[in-house]
Amino acid sequence: MSASDSSMTPFERRASIGLASIYGLRMLGLFIILPIFALYAEHLPGGESHFLIGVALGAYGLTQAILQIPAGWLSDRYGRKPVIIVGLLLFAAGSFIAAAADDIYWIIAGRVIQGAGAINAAVMALTADLTREEHRTKAMAMIGITIGITFSISMVLSPILYRYIGMSGIFELIGVLAFVSIAVVLWFIPTPRITRFHTDTEAAHGHFGEVLRNKDLLRMDFGVFTLHAILMSVFMQVPFILRDLGLDAQHQWQVYLPVMLIAFVLMVPPIVIAEKKAKLKPVFMFAIALAAVAQLGILFFQHSVWGVAVSLLVFFTAFNVLEATQPSIVSKIAPLAAKGTAMGVFSSVQFLGAFFGSAMGGLLMQVYGGNSVLLFAVGMLLLWLAVASSMRAPQALLTKMYHLPELGPEASSALQSSLAQLRGVREVLVVGNEQIACIKVEMGGFDEEAVDNLVKGDVRCQ
Repeated sequence: MSASDSSMTPFERRASIGLASIYGLRMLGLFIILPIFALYAEHLPGGESHFLIGVALGAYGLTQAILQIPAGWLSDRYGRKPVIIVGLLLFAAGSFIAAAADDIYWIIAGRVIQGAGAINAAVMALTADLTREEHRTKAMAMIGITIGITFSISMVLSPILYRYIGMSGIFELIGVLAFVSIAVVLWFIPTPRITRFHTDTEAAHGHFGEVLRNKDLLRMDFGVFTLHAILMSVFMQVPFILRDLGLDAQHQWQVYLPVMLIAFVLMVPPIVIAEKKAKLKPVFMFAIALAAVAQLGILFFQHSVWGVAVSLLVFFTAFNVLEATQPSIVSKIAPLAAKGTAMGVFSSVQFLGAFFGSAMGGLLMQVYGGNSVLLFAVGMLLLWLAVASSMRAPQALLTKMYHLPELGPEASSALQSSLAQLRGVREVLVVGNEQIACIKVEMGGFDEEAVDNLVKGDVRCQ
């Protein structure tokens, strides 16, 4: 491999940074209302219904779950940038509708329209268009890191902004950020010379059956559904607990700031152990159990600021570990030909979980009181623990990608057969019309030089 292939080009770095910023700005708009929305909404007409507050908080997740895969398909047909820009315009429109809302029903309408701006799949596809195969993982990692940082910043920034500009101002700020994102799309992110379907990042019609029949992938889908349902239910209850302890919405950042900073540090060792020591399943199971313990901690120590803060620290440490390890597990267990489809379903179910968790949290709070929300969370997590326990431990594998010239069916099949016979290679997918070879290899070692020589040798023979 040449030196020029070993690192991203300036073009790829620019594209990756720009796309990560788009993803981050949009997720900021979704995350930033979480810590304070329930406290704000209860004073609106209709806000006396905690169920409606929950629907409003999670409504974006319902439309996002329904529309993100179709939006990715539309980007194949009409182009990535047009679909992303339309999505951002919808997101801005929903934000300004919510900003102008004078009752809970218009807030719900705004949040539904925000979710209709489902650009995730199109952003991922554009990332694949603008980066070489061997650097695509780096670009996706940049997006993932940006989402994690954005979430932590949102938890701290939200109460502070609420103090100075109120909820309407926050929604207006979200709308303005959507227009900033459009400017980034138009003038900073390069336009791809060629737009094509990418098996590793996009959902394909023909693979849904395979993905939905895979029991381990279904376990992961249930897991991400549960995790985000619990996350949203937390923000239906914890803000009220902190308020009852003397911290109004404007000062709750004093809890979230240290919690998020310390949780961000504490998540690193478990993730390193999971990936480097091939202990993904034990770490994964431990994090689920830890999240359940944290919910019980909030329940039993809800009359102490320190008790709630420590319980939140435990929860967000577990949440960060699970949020980081789940996509890695999906990538390892999904068949290479169905990886994009598996990730698309996984992401859609995640947003569906967000809607379910906030709506269910609101309903339980209204009918049975706040403690029922925490018991619901514990019950969901224990059920997830039982479901995950029967999952096969993911193998210690890495996915490598190689660029190829366009190959015909016979040449692709021959290359795939040759690569599959090499030491340390577990699975191979050669897609000639996409000009890629995807290979799952053992982390303990594989003959990378033999793979390089075979790929380059095959190229020279064409």
